Amino acid sequence: MNIGIFTDTYFPQVSGVATSIQTLKNDLERKGHSVYIFTTTDPNVSKDTIEPNIFRLSSVPFISFKDRRVAIRGMFHAVDLAKELKLDIIHTQTEFSLGLIGKFVARQLKIPFIHTYHTMYEDYLHYVLNGHLLKPYHVKQMTKMFVKSASGVVAPSEQVKETLDRYKISAPIKIIPTGVDISEYTKPVNTANLRKKLGLDDDTPVILMLSRIAMEKKIDHMLECMPKLLAYNPKIKLVIVGGGPDMKELVQISDDLNLQENVIFTGEVDHDKISPYYHMANLFVSSSDTESQGLTYIEAIASGLKIVVRSAHYTEELLTDPSVGVTFNDDDQLVPKIIAYLDHSKAFDDHEARQQVIYNISSDKFGDSIIDFYKESQQYFIKEKLSDSSINPEEYTND
Repeated sequence: MNIGIFTDTYFPQVSGVATSIQTLKNDLERKGHSVYIFTTTDPNVSKDTIEPNIFRLSSVPFISFKDRRVAIRGMFHAVDLAKELKLDIIHTQTEFSLGLIGKFVARQLKIPFIHTYHTMYEDYLHYVLNGHLLKPYHVKQMTKMFVKSASGVVAPSEQVKETLDRYKISAPIKIIPTGVDISEYTKPVNTANLRKKLGLDDDTPVILMLSRIAMEKKIDHMLECMPKLLAYNPKIKLVIVGGGPDMKELVQISDDLNLQENVIFTGEVDHDKISPYYHMANLFVSSSDTESQGLTYIEAIASGLKIVVRSAHYTEELLTDPSVGVTFNDDDQLVPKIIAYLDHSKAFDDHEARQQVIYNISSDKFGDSIIDFYKESQQYFIKEKLSDSSINPEEYTND
């Protein structure tokens, strides 16, 4: 198949969406399909840089998220490219600029488009005029309008599907969790140099947090738990990997709690250099309650780390055995669960249970599931068009 993926964010921008798209692209290409990425320009990518099968449309920073971008032109150029590439299906990954362009391209080429609903926007409304402008109702209407003509919608988790069902989305919805290229995280890694670089001794207990540095990730909750953990073991170090808009505020919180010696902010790390950070840690923790698919959770599990993350639909589905990880509801539960893993990690080992979880989150299964859904969506698209009496059936049945 010739597949066009339309997204507002892609590498070198670091995000779960960018990682998900790259994982899908790599697996589909490995299976013989042709994948073309339509995305935004990026100040960190030179105009002279050659990126095979990646097409960047002129863009500007997004108003509320300066580290994200929206396309400002290129709609008709995208149509011409899509015709030349003979795309069979469009897969949109955003409801904004490139998503709208992807819909337009699909309509012009008379091919189906499917959409992955990555973001639970109701959790982010406070970013727009402190929540005074947009309400959950507006999110519902925007979502319904965007996927109205879709031939399928991918929900990365049961939680996302429940939200789309609540919005009364009419297109077929399929739960397909994003997979991870397991090989990238199961390779042996020498972590001695990284620990040395971070000033960590070989026996230092390390808790890892890896995410966009933004308040909705609730990193401050973990920082506020650190004094209790240090009272138990003053050698514990918290390593926070990532960049984002609230770095300054979180560093200040760390300083106010006198955690300068025990909390390390690494800043943003290129995704292809992330694996050693997982391997050098003793435990992965996340306080976030806005994750719809938690790719960092999957990467941590694939790396052999146990994880402690906030309870949600997605995490309860993922963490079915303590040999993989556990969830917590309240911050008061976080400290004892961390201590239990740091003190008794071997007591929770179950190789078979871990391997089953790893298979379920593999990129191989992810790619197969997406291809199956593409085929189902193509059949749905043809059925819908044939039911329209104004359409010439031969347009859609010649293939």
